[in-house]
Amino acid sequence: MILSVHQPQYIPWIGYFDKIIKSDGFVFLDHVQYKAREFQNRNKIRTKTGFIWLTVPVNSKGLGRQLICDIEIDNSLPWARQHLLSLKSWYSHADFFKDYFPFFESTYSVKWERLIELNIHIINFILKNLSIPTPIFFESKLNISTAKTDRIIDICKKLKADTYFSGIGGKDYLEAEKFTRENIGLTYQHFTHPLYKQQFCKNGTDFLPYMSILDLIFNEGPKSREILSVSFNKEENRL
Repeated sequence: MILSVHQPQYIPWIGYFDKIIKSDGFVFLDHVQYKAREFQNRNKIRTKTGFIWLTVPVNSKGLGRQLICDIEIDNSLPWARQHLLSLKSWYSHADFFKDYFPFFESTYSVKWERLIELNIHIINFILKNLSIPTPIFFESKLNISTAKTDRIIDICKKLKADTYFSGIGGKDYLEAEKFTRENIGLTYQHFTHPLYKQQFCKNGTDFLPYMSILDLIFNEGPKSREILSVSFNKEENRL
């Protein structure tokens, strides 16, 4: 079993879903420290002149170290209305905008209290629409108490995974020898960003990669899964 782990992000980029597709199981790392100014509460969408951030404001000032599962949204700010207007402004002419926008219109009409609930609600919608059947688990339900590399290894053991599939950034902090000692394989994601039809992009010369998955589905609709699956082969990532 190939297992991958990641914090729940806000409208993640396409590499996040590539990682899930190439795994036999995926774990939401929801019981670790929340880190500001990363992708847990924000992501990028394409505009005519480049990109903008969509950021969900959270209550964190003066609260010290908080777990991801405990982060509350600051609903004193009109963030939901702003995000909805941004999607309308920049994607209303995209070919498949009308197919997916009702979901976001409904989502942003809800007063979400916790960031994790909003993030997972959106991720589950994307997984369903991209027909990604990978089983999903929550770290908080696994009773893991270790940290860093040991935490990942214990998650793998708990779920009986024989291979851990890490993002390429894991090379900077994972202790590979510990996986070897535990007879757990360690592989890294080698993701080549695909080109796809993108608004405001002429002949591919000004294509902007690393946007939220919304950029792909609004522009390519049902073809999005096929685009993500190009050259898909689990063995290509095995070291």
